[in-house]
Amino acid sequence: MHFFSFLAAFLLARRLRSLLKESYLYPKWNNLLNVSSWIILILFFVAGSFFEEVTSGFIGSMLLLGMLVYLDKEPDFKIYRPLIEANYPLLAVGLLRSLVQAIAPEFYENWDEYFEFALVGAFIWIFARWANSKKQLQELRIAEDRKAELEVLVAERTTELTQQQETLQATIKELQAMQAQLVQQEKLASLGELTAGIAHEIQNPLNFVNNFSELSTELLDELKAGPWQTLQESEKEYAADIMQDLTKNLQKISFHGKRAESIVKGMLQHSRASTGQKELTDLNALADEYLRLSYHGLRAKDNTFNAKLETSFDVNLPRLEVVPQDIGRVLLNLFNNAFYAVQQKKAARRHDDSYQPLVRASTACLGDTLELRIRDNGCGIPESIRHKILQPFFTTKPTGQGTGLGLSLSYDIITKGHHGEMLIESEDGEFSEFIIRLPVKASNT
Repeated sequence: MHFFSFLAAFLLARRLRSLLKESYLYPKWNNLLNVSSWIILILFFVAGSFFEEVTSGFIGSMLLLGMLVYLDKEPDFKIYRPLIEANYPLLAVGLLRSLVQAIAPEFYENWDEYFEFALVGAFIWIFARWANSKKQLQELRIAEDRKAELEVLVAERTTELTQQQETLQATIKELQAMQAQLVQQEKLASLGELTAGIAHEIQNPLNFVNNFSELSTELLDELKAGPWQTLQESEKEYAADIMQDLTKNLQKISFHGKRAESIVKGMLQHSRASTGQKELTDLNALADEYLRLSYHGLRAKDNTFNAKLETSFDVNLPRLEVVPQDIGRVLLNLFNNAFYAVQQKKAARRHDDSYQPLVRASTACLGDTLELRIRDNGCGIPESIRHKILQPFFTTKPTGQGTGLGLSLSYDIITKGHHGEMLIESEDGEFSEFIIRLPVKASNT
């Protein structure tokens, strides 16, 4: 009677394979269940041919046990657990029979008919449970299939919505870029009116702010030298605290007023620069000037920052016709980005003394073209965003630290304003190098 466990395992594998034919899980489990059923059949013949009945019965029970445990833990067979659990009585009787037969053979001989009757009953119980749960399994399978279909539909809808969102975001960015270009074109078309408007609407109020902050500071100095001296000692300390606070507040007003004034001047310079006249310019001197200007500007914000500056200028480089203010703006932007990159890498590797921030500028004459290279050994540009960095409003800097217009405007100045080209070479985590090539003789177009 050892064959009952093997037969139950074989029939269970075939039954599950049959039930899965109409399920989305069929491709996943078809081969495994099919191969498993035939392996069980082979093991049955091997065990019956080479082992005694006690051993082969025990092997069959352990095989059935392993199969039931595996299927019970597999989430895909959750709805088929009534079929799986129907085999437990047969498993229990089979294990008990093998155990008694091995330990107490005499007792088993007296009661073998009862054990065999129990095995037959447990085997019949399997089919009774299968027949009883057939309708329930069909309903559960339909529900599971419907659930799977809904999950697929939800996933497809989610993907569709995500694509629509990405398309919408891309459209918004394009509209923002077009808006920026239209604003720039409008500035070029009505430069005089724009300059007058800015000067009238912003510069004059700023002058009042700056002038009155300086005047108020002078009045405080007069107050300290005059009326403050006549106060009683008990009142002087209180008045001194107030005057100290007023002095600090005026210093802040003056600082931010001058900062706003410099921003306005930068805007005016930006508007004027695009219509400036091209002049014969020493590119070596211009690059060296803005390299050091950028470095010391960063040092003024963070006096702990240090970097090695290297230059390799072609001493025989001819002068070229460019708008110095425009090219200077490009150089300042590229140098600022380079120092920002090495600063971020140094901060990330603050415990690594072997890393030395380096920014290098070099020039060379390539026939009718001058080449300027700006290289840093910072964090590099990931390949996944390399094609985006020249797009307007794209930035990798934290919010508030970058507008995403610097490289875009620089690219336009080089390519559209000076008929040159700007290339990018980079290796993520190692370096970035911007290559600018400009014609020696300016184009008349």
